[in-house]
Amino acid sequence: MTVPTDAELGDLARDVGQQLQAAALQLVTAESCSGGWIAKAMTDIAGSSAFFDCGMVVYSYEAKQRLLGVRAQTLEQFGAVSRETVLEMVSGALVNSGAGMAVAVTGIAGPGGGSPDKPVGSVWIGWKQRGGYARAQLFQFEGDREAIRRQTVQQALTGIFPAL
Repeated sequence: MTVPTDAELGDLARDVGQQLQAAALQLVTAESCSGGWIAKAMTDIAGSSAFFDCGMVVYSYEAKQRLLGVRAQTLEQFGAVSRETVLEMVSGALVNSGAGMAVAVTGIAGPGGGSPDKPVGSVWIGWKQRGGYARAQLFQFEGDREAIRRQTVQQALTGIFPAL
């Protein structure tokens, strides 16, 4: 997978914004390893208030619990970088916002923090439309911290399209 440029991420965000607006939906983001980059990409677009509600950057277990309602048991049993956690994150983002579409990401951007079962570059992304079922996918990105984060933003935005 190639690492997207700023221009490519901007074009993708613009396309997603147009699709959200056409569907009369606003987006909420719940971001861990991407550090708010998805929200930044969306709000770099003039007029983004028409399709962007809010974004939450939730690095700590406590923030995931307090802001998104992720259960302590989920974090203890599966860890922050897991399918179970990202599904609770994406659902909690909808509950705690006025948005109709949510995307959530949690992963290991590196350079440290990886393990044999969750190596650096492991990123779970979840999507959910209000009233629908959440879906999640595990990605294994390569490169340095910035490359992993850029690929995360790209896949998070790309994954919104099937949900619309």
